[in-house]
Amino acid sequence: MAENRKLGRTADHRQAMLKNLATDVIWHGQIITTEPKAKEVKSIVDSLISLAVKEKDNFETVEKTVSIAKVDEKTGLKITEKATSKNGKEFYKVVRENVTRTVEKDNPSRLAARRKIMANINKVKDADGNNVDLPGKLFGEIAEKYADRKGGYTRIIKLGKRRGDAAEEVILQLV
Repeated sequence: MAENRKLGRTADHRQAMLKNLATDVIWHGQIITTEPKAKEVKSIVDSLISLAVKEKDNFETVEKTVSIAKVDEKTGLKITEKATSKNGKEFYKVVRENVTRTVEKDNPSRLAARRKIMANINKVKDADGNNVDLPGKLFGEIAEKYADRKGGYTRIIKLGKRRGDAAEEVILQLV
């Protein structure tokens, strides 16, 4: 009977830790951790990558009209104009323009896969504080890299015993 490792933690702590480790493997490509944790995270990451590989081309390209703020070319700031409200008070509002863009629209099974991926990883910000699209990274570069591979997307390399508590340390990395 298959059973997950408890790892000496409560269920919510264990789940949060595994989400963090899976996110780090996808974001950085590798992590250094203990062997039991790496074995648990390996199965999570492999299933997410296989899901991304299966659904990588399951989208359609559509034209979409979006309203965006006009930006001043010199300063990079949004352009505003003075307006008057119903009760006679003046305020500044942002000038907007309609632009047609080509976007990728997920088909239902890819949308379900994206939601499953987002449930198993955390949101990430880069060094500049901008949000990183990890599901997009999975569907894009990682799925392209492993498109012709049938499985085994990660490997565990043993490092030896950790100083202090003598726990077996390993590197879990994407192949």
